[in-house]
Amino acid sequence: MSRIGKQPVPLPNGVKVAVRDREVVVESGSKKLTYTHRAEVTVRVDEDAKAVVVDRHGDDRIAKAMHGMTRALVANMVTGVSSGFTKELEITGVGWTASLKGKEVALNVGYADTRMVPVPAGVEVKIEKNKITVTGSDKQAVGQLAARIRSHRPPEPYNGKGIKYSDERVIRKVGKAMAGSGA
Repeated sequence: MSRIGKQPVPLPNGVKVAVRDREVVVESGSKKLTYTHRAEVTVRVDEDAKAVVVDRHGDDRIAKAMHGMTRALVANMVTGVSSGFTKELEITGVGWTASLKGKEVALNVGYADTRMVPVPAGVEVKIEKNKITVTGSDKQAVGQLAARIRSHRPPEPYNGKGIKYSDERVIRKVGKAMAGSGA
């Protein structure tokens, strides 16, 4: 039995979950997320316990894997519509900036051109000085956008310049030292 999969997902107040065939719809207010689960598992809503329960069919390897994964995805959907997800990035470098132009993030990070990163629907971006904050209800979309922004200039260990997550630690390296006398 999957340790994660057998735990029910508690539903906070205001979150509604509907299951039709293999489609799970989680909504709260104006936020709505959908997921179509695999046939190896069944998702049901336990109204008495105010929780979502994931059951699997059989004990084969794929069913066990889908059991825990489906439960984790449903839990992320419930968390997303109730409180949302946030990723923060920091830009370090002289003259390096980011700005919001319509539905795109414009990055000036040491290249000859401005790098444009499109912002998907359902994700919001705020930029203050050298901090980029990505928020949204879909955990995958928030993480993907943050990773896409970071990929244009990942932090480098020698000067510490680049775009890094706010909780990321960049281990600094010492550059080449002067060699001894070459006589």
